[in-house]
Amino acid sequence: MASATSFPGVSLRPSVPIRSHARLAQCRVSFGFPPNLTSLKSLSSVPSKKREAFSNGSSRTGRILAPFSVRCSISSSGKVSHCLSNTFLTNSSGFAPTTDTIFTTLTNNLGGKFLRRKIPPPLRSPAMASATSFPGVSLRPSVPIRSHARLAQCRVSFGFPPNLTSLKSLSSVPSKKREAFSNGSSRTGRILAPFSVRCSISSSGKIIQQEFTEMAWQAITTAPEVAKENKHQIVETEHLMKALLEQKNGLARRIFSKVGVDNTRLLEATDKHIKRQPKVLGESGGSMLGRDLEALIQKAKDIKKAYGDSFVSVEHFVLGFAQDKRFGKTLFRDFQISEQGLKSAIESIRGRQSVIDQDPEGKYEALEKYGKDLTAMAKAGKLDPVIGRDDEIRRCIQILSRRTKNNPVLIGEPGVGKTAISEGCLGNRLAQRIVQGDVPQALMNRRLISLDMGALIAGAKYRGEFEDRLKAVLKEVTESDGQIILFIDEIHTVVGAGATNGALDAGNLLKPMLGRGELRCIGATTLDEYRKYIEKDPALERRFQQVFVDQPSVENTISILRGLRERYELHHGVRISDSALVDAAILSDRYISGRFLPDKAIDLVDEAAAKLKMEITSKPTALDEINRSVLKLEMERLSLMNDTDKASKDRLNRLETELSLLKGKQDELNGQWEHEKSVMTRLQSIKEEIDRVNLEIQQAEREYDLNRAAELKYGSLNSLQRQLESVEKELHEYMNSGKSMLREEVIGSDIAEIVSKWTGIPISKLQQSEREKLLYLEEELHKRVVGQDPAVKAVAEAIQRSRAGLSDPHRPIASFMFMGPTGVGKTELAKALASYLFNTEEALVRIDMSEYMDKHTVSRLIGAPPGYVGYEEGGQLTETVRRRPYAVILFDEIEKAHSDVFNVFLQILDDGRVTDSQGRTVSFTNTVIIMTSNVGSQYILNTDNDTVPKESAYETIKQKVMDAARSIFRPEFMNRVDEYIVFRPLDRDQIGSIVRLQLERVQKRIADRKMKIQVTEAAIQLLGSLGYDPNYGARPVKRVIQQNVENELAKGILRGEFRDEDTILVDTEVTVFANGQLPQQKLVFKRVGTDAESSSTVKENWEGSPQIL
Repeated sequence: MASATSFPGVSLRPSVPIRSHARLAQCRVSFGFPPNLTSLKSLSSVPSKKREAFSNGSSRTGRILAPFSVRCSISSSGKVSHCLSNTFLTNSSGFAPTTDTIFTTLTNNLGGKFLRRKIPPPLRSPAMASATSFPGVSLRPSVPIRSHARLAQCRVSFGFPPNLTSLKSLSSVPSKKREAFSNGSSRTGRILAPFSVRCSISSSGKIIQQEFTEMAWQAITTAPEVAKENKHQIVETEHLMKALLEQKNGLARRIFSKVGVDNTRLLEATDKHIKRQPKVLGESGGSMLGRDLEALIQKAKDIKKAYGDSFVSVEHFVLGFAQDKRFGKTLFRDFQISEQGLKSAIESIRGRQSVIDQDPEGKYEALEKYGKDLTAMAKAGKLDPVIGRDDEIRRCIQILSRRTKNNPVLIGEPGVGKTAISEGCLGNRLAQRIVQGDVPQALMNRRLISLDMGALIAGAKYRGEFEDRLKAVLKEVTESDGQIILFIDEIHTVVGAGATNGALDAGNLLKPMLGRGELRCIGATTLDEYRKYIEKDPALERRFQQVFVDQPSVENTISILRGLRERYELHHGVRISDSALVDAAILSDRYISGRFLPDKAIDLVDEAAAKLKMEITSKPTALDEINRSVLKLEMERLSLMNDTDKASKDRLNRLETELSLLKGKQDELNGQWEHEKSVMTRLQSIKEEIDRVNLEIQQAEREYDLNRAAELKYGSLNSLQRQLESVEKELHEYMNSGKSMLREEVIGSDIAEIVSKWTGIPISKLQQSEREKLLYLEEELHKRVVGQDPAVKAVAEAIQRSRAGLSDPHRPIASFMFMGPTGVGKTELAKALASYLFNTEEALVRIDMSEYMDKHTVSRLIGAPPGYVGYEEGGQLTETVRRRPYAVILFDEIEKAHSDVFNVFLQILDDGRVTDSQGRTVSFTNTVIIMTSNVGSQYILNTDNDTVPKESAYETIKQKVMDAARSIFRPEFMNRVDEYIVFRPLDRDQIGSIVRLQLERVQKRIADRKMKIQVTEAAIQLLGSLGYDPNYGARPVKRVIQQNVENELAKGILRGEFRDEDTILVDTEVTVFANGQLPQQKLVFKRVGTDAESSSTVKENWEGSPQIL
């Protein structure tokens, strides 16, 4: 900073270092006197420049009658400074001059601008002369203060003896304590060096961030912004009040809530008061600190001292508002807030804690902030009723009643009743027992608090912040004298929680209290997480007593669902039939693997009810279709109105008639739909009211208010039940009238539909069309598989048993070993079955066992072991079945696999399950397992004895093939396969049928061109004879058709002989004898003409009836 003035007179150099948040620390002022200055007479007036910290001037020689004093006051907003002089100077006549104006210098914290304004006359006094209008020396400080700090007062005193006429007589005067300036001279005589004065600001009158908590300082810094938004120049108490009320989850809101005040209404009243204040133009909003706010801050500091706190906190401000005469008392009087009520609320929130750091608000009501009171929720009826689990609860109560180590930990699979403790079965059940008094004396009237570890850790940015929060929670628990029991869900998260370099984690903080019995804690975690985290710390593990929670049986699950039914009916506004609950338990247990009861059964009921509720609230299909038709006709009508021709007018008349009919139907359906919805809505509201009355009855009975309980039970409840019966009767009659468009009851088919969507398993009740399809399943499969009656029959019967619900639920639907030579239809039958079940061949899971010829390849099926590459990816077989539990699995050419691979199949075929490399159990109970093998094919092909009956020969061949299989496969594997099916070789007639099937596929491929092929019987026989080979089965047929049919058709299309929409005749002809070659039969392709003559000519040349494909 450059010198404020530079002249042979007085030189003032300000040095104002600004620290964080614009706190003023030091003010250095230098007075420079020229060496030849020996008398005050030689002082001359020099005007000061803009932004100079001080200005000076002297009028003429005069005698100083009194000490010279200057007072510098900085406004509390940190932006206003003014200097008042109480110095009395006389002129040569001995009269003291007077002034009518006091100047105030305003600085803007953004631009550093200055403004001079007059102070009203009432502020003047004889002791306040102008800082610029007197014959002598005056000092005017103008120090711009940034941010929102406040400079209290700076008093500058210069003492001159009355007889002073020369600087030689100046002597060093020691400064007094707490004086802002000290002065001195080096020695008597001529001053050879500049005279320096240092100004230190008093710490008692300024705003320093270190004196306030974080939330309080945030409110202080926000208040000027509130004033600026409202174009107020002076920041007052109402701006601070709004800043406090706008703090999310702030302490002020919690205090006012405790006194029973609505914070929203309080904020609205504050806003109204703010808007009544006068506004200023320009950029000076929020630039001055009001006297009331300054007094409030000082009062908050006094309250802080009275409470013995180290920092000014939000509650100190709230109590200070009660003594704010202008705004605070008026607001509190309007809302009937007393100072004693505020103190009681603060005491209940703070408890016995003191403000010893800058984040005390985070520790107030720590249990309320980071926990959930399950006992209070049970009293309010917000917890779902739970049936069963009495053994586990009794064991928990027994452990909690111990003197030390009274901490049970619930261990079980996810979803069995111990996870998500705020909604979990066991914690709620214990809370309900505490409320009902169904516990030992040691647990009577105790509170069960669910601690949220995630909320406890969230936002803890600085080291030690998490520990402070947890210690505040534990302090509340210990100070309750055993009245509070903690429930920590996912207890393994306390191990390592909040630990940083050198800091303790939550587990180590809990250990001492858990061991001494000062803290009673119930934990819940899964088996894997308990082993992974808790067992690694033996010191922590020994402080918990294990309680294993098993999966309930199907019967117990049904009981649990019946207990929950009322809650879900009330939530969704639908009825849930008992058959739906039974189906949910049975179907989820059988078909949904990887999850546990009762969780998966409850989810089924919940989703089925949600689906029905969505159908009720959305438009029915019939109404939606009519709405679409009306919209379409309306658009057409608007288009035709612009046309004038007769056809358009006729169409418009017909359209308006049709539109009129549709709108009438639309109005009728809308009326029906709205009526049904209104009845259902009324029904749900009555049920909700009955639920509320039941809660009040339970509360009255707990408080032994029997008169109130009897009044509710025999008065309000009876009336509501009669209304419910009336509305249910009305709805039932409407449903049975045949006019109903909506359903309001969840039934078993709804549950089955949800299971089908989850798993892809078709378990919905069989419709008549599906029954007929299953009865004729053999014919369906024979459309693709030629011959092989035993194989087709065995597969069809297995599917029929499964769909009828008679298959073993603990084994695969069926397991087959298809044995026979290549090309006889083994793989084709598997594809046909997959196509029938899933309407696509893509659903076939095909695993080529020739890829598993090495010993180590078994890991590809179930996943690589830990430590190997690919461990995280899982196995090809297990992952596929986990994602698609209902599938046809084809193990092709099973005999080519390594012998160790068959060990995996033993468990799959016998128990319908296998455990993958990651320890997950994969269910195969909804799969059809088909294995193909070429073992013993030589016995099937070498059957040329025509004298033996066909059936007898088949049994002989089958026995030889089975003997060959036993020599390759181990007995334990052979014994687990349901049925061995030996495929017979294909004869010529069957090859002919295969030719027809292949030609049908050719027809499908050319159907895009709208072309048709007609094949004569002679052509089919020719193709069959060309493709017949007993050793290769049907595979040569594909090659024959490709070479003799597809190639010729392609050439004809390219030459232009065959065009789109043509019908092509495939026939045979015999070549003539030539060049010594015998006549041969070959295929010919002709385009069938459209005229009758050409058609008749073609018909004469046919040797047999054509096959139209």
